[in-house]
Amino acid sequence: MHRALQARGYEIVALARSQASAERLARAGATVLRGDMGLPAEWLADLPQVDAVIQMACDFNEAMAPVERRLLDGLLPQLVALPRPIRFIYTGGCWLFGPTGDTAADESSPFAPLPAFAWMVPHLQDVLGNNDIDGIVIHPGMVYGGNLKDGGGGVLRRFAQEARDRRTMRVVGSEAVRWPLVHCDDLAELYGLALERALPGTSYLGVAIEGMPVGEIARTVARHQGVATPTIETISEDAAAREFGDWARGYACNQRLSGARACRELGWMPKHRDLTHDMEPAT
Repeated sequence: MHRALQARGYEIVALARSQASAERLARAGATVLRGDMGLPAEWLADLPQVDAVIQMACDFNEAMAPVERRLLDGLLPQLVALPRPIRFIYTGGCWLFGPTGDTAADESSPFAPLPAFAWMVPHLQDVLGNNDIDGIVIHPGMVYGGNLKDGGGGVLRRFAQEARDRRTMRVVGSEAVRWPLVHCDDLAELYGLALERALPGTSYLGVAIEGMPVGEIARTVARHQGVATPTIETISEDAAAREFGDWARGYACNQRLSGARACRELGWMPKHRDLTHDMEPAT
């Protein structure tokens, strides 16, 4: 993300909780602000005057709702107090739209959030409804990318590890469950375009691949890892929730989502629309 924004001429101030994250961001040319997003009172006084803020951090645990609530309650009043309107991009998520069936949902579709993420809806409504900031929401699909030699980061990492270590890959619910996908580089481009072109109060789905069956995704990752015929094991939503947390029920959420609005209104042109091509076997 920071590299894409720097390429567009932005200077980046990034919040870092750990020393390792701080060092990594500093090497990338960002100005580092040390602090925990759940404890904004400890670092807000050191926040420099900025032109825009992007909130895209989330700990996938039981505390994620109160952590973000404390962040917004501390950060938004400080941004409102600045002498000019600040552009604030809030990151929602595809699981706020629930199962969509065969019809691709878009930004006009009603929310039907998974219970573990229902708290996010009032948070994003607070952002969009605040007339003293330029609030925008991006709803990414399932994000992949990163180091594809290792199977790709994001949502594909577990598949890659299971293919290498066990040659058995677990999917939640059914192989037919479809995931909307977006490559991290395309998503970063969308955030940059939203900073520059989105109207306050608008929302966009960051999705380049509307819906790909998870069984096909798993086999594509396995081939990339040199496993031609992996075993696909189906586990229940309850089993996934016990292992990872209740949020993992989202892996069984069957969705098709459309990113057409971002393409039409912001000029977004995702380069990664074919996961099979992206995940060609490593050499």
